[in-house]
Amino acid sequence: MMITYEEALEIVLNNAYLFDKETTSLLNSNRRLLAEDVFSDINMPPFNRSAVDGFACRRADISLELEVIETVRAGQFPAKNIEQGKCTRIMTGAPVPEGADCVLMVEETTETASGRIKFTGEKTKTNISPFAEDVKTGDCVLNAGTVISPQHIAIMAAVGYVNPLVYRKPKVAIIATGDEIVEPHLKPGLSQIRNSNGYQLTVQAAQAGTEARYMGIAPDTEEDTFRILNEALDQSDVVLLTGGVSMGTYDFVPKILEKAGINILFRTIALQPGKPTIFGTRGEKRIFGLPGNPVSSFTIFEILVKPMICKMMGVNAPVKHMRLPLGADYQRKRNDRMQWLPVEIREGKVYPLEYHGSAHIFALAEAGGLAAIPLGTTHMNAGDLIDVRPV
Repeated sequence: MMITYEEALEIVLNNAYLFDKETTSLLNSNRRLLAEDVFSDINMPPFNRSAVDGFACRRADISLELEVIETVRAGQFPAKNIEQGKCTRIMTGAPVPEGADCVLMVEETTETASGRIKFTGEKTKTNISPFAEDVKTGDCVLNAGTVISPQHIAIMAAVGYVNPLVYRKPKVAIIATGDEIVEPHLKPGLSQIRNSNGYQLTVQAAQAGTEARYMGIAPDTEEDTFRILNEALDQSDVVLLTGGVSMGTYDFVPKILEKAGINILFRTIALQPGKPTIFGTRGEKRIFGLPGNPVSSFTIFEILVKPMICKMMGVNAPVKHMRLPLGADYQRKRNDRMQWLPVEIREGKVYPLEYHGSAHIFALAEAGGLAAIPLGTTHMNAGDLIDVRPV
């Protein structure tokens, strides 16, 4: 029975489960999924901090000639308080001495005599970062579910969170099927094509934060496909097979999945491209049988596989999309399936790219996203709002 995309996504996400948690080091945490909230153990800044190089003084005294009573570098604490007619030479990041309520920028001062300066500007900002302005002790600085990036690593380092608790990376195995495909370093013979799906899916899976393993091409025999599938199931959490899922004589992937004990939850989706897509489970294993055409496999990964993987790693919002206006009219002949269309995004508008069908992999080269043409829709006008999934 053919189901809608929305039904397929619901089934897939309902069968997602959270992976185990583990600790890692700061330097190994990039692109991992944070598994707990992170709290600051200190106030930041921990003192009133100078935001510029200059002279700390009382604002009431900026019209006076000021005596420089000491110099304070970053990492050094002031020894003297500021009184009337006095100032301290101070560096960016250094603690502001007691009694000072502003810092005069060095470029707006002039030395009038040895150890004395005069403000040459008309007025001044405070140029002081107040105590605990950024973060207070106990504040939550990062939420569980954050995809860790370099700026998050900086925050964790700043608050002393040196062993982040993260979700385990899922292990994903990718298997290409079919006697008609050869590896990219080989020149295809008659009726052969190079294997792009295996490499495309492996990189897509890696970019989603998984440990992705390409397991090669399974020949068009039930024995070979069954053997490679079982090897992948033993070693992985998620298995992606590409090709062999249609209705042809040699499209026996569904039969092999059933033989391997896979509980198949759906076989076809009202999608263009991606109609012959299989999803099943065996215990905690998740298995997708993806179409062999490259745009189909790319699209199904982005709209079904990736949301499931993200949810299993604890991402708060696994499905992201934008709603943007079409920049040109769009027409299609049939409307019995939802269509995901490669599009270019320019100046906030969506433009369908030249697209010859699910084998037209080159249409993806300039694609900034995949736009969803709803089931039952044949024509959309320029200016109509459309859902776009960035890629």
